[in-house]
Amino acid sequence: MNILIVDDHAVVREGYKALLNAMMPDCRIFDAENGAQTHRLLASSDIEILILDINLSNESGLVLAKIFLKRHPDLKIIFFSMFEDSVILHRAMQTGAMGYISKSSSPEILISAIKVVAKGQKYIERGLAVNLANQLLDTNVDIAAKLTKREFEIFIAIAMNKSRFDIADEFGLSAKTVSNALTVIKRKLDAVPSQFSAIAAKHGYIGDAELSASQSVSFVEKSEK
Repeated sequence: MNILIVDDHAVVREGYKALLNAMMPDCRIFDAENGAQTHRLLASSDIEILILDINLSNESGLVLAKIFLKRHPDLKIIFFSMFEDSVILHRAMQTGAMGYISKSSSPEILISAIKVVAKGQKYIERGLAVNLANQLLDTNVDIAAKLTKREFEIFIAIAMNKSRFDIADEFGLSAKTVSNALTVIKRKLDAVPSQFSAIAAKHGYIGDAELSASQSVSFVEKSEK
């Protein structure tokens, strides 16, 4: 079985790669630090299980997961994240992922998740699953639940400093459709695009809040030219 670990911290990648090599010697373990490297490995190495961090540097694992699965529908994704928020977990599983565990979990849980997912079954760490169940009973949900899947993808793209033309090209939409969606997103979140990065970072969907917030202002500038 070929397993790919995607995390933007080299120490994390090397640590878990060594762990899996020791505990699952019959598997081949690969690693990547970003979306581009992951695309190349998925195309060349017959990866069966992808262990994906949600919060990559300047990239959202939630968005990348859907792209990976569209190109490689047999791929099994396990989200591996420091975020234990049930709303993020819910959004992660909506991407089509097969599993979700926290980085604070024991090595045995990671191995269990891999073995369960390899059989085609879903795996959510028990404590997180309980939190998710409780969250679904709570009407006070976060931003992800307020948006449709497409609106959420556009929201993340804007938060990551992509122009409406880039977004339109990426999702096969017209620039007008993106603009219309942006109007709806602003109303639903009661926020302007220059605030999207800080909002997304606060909820754990993207990385560094200050850097992303300063960049997101350029979305408006680029979109209106």
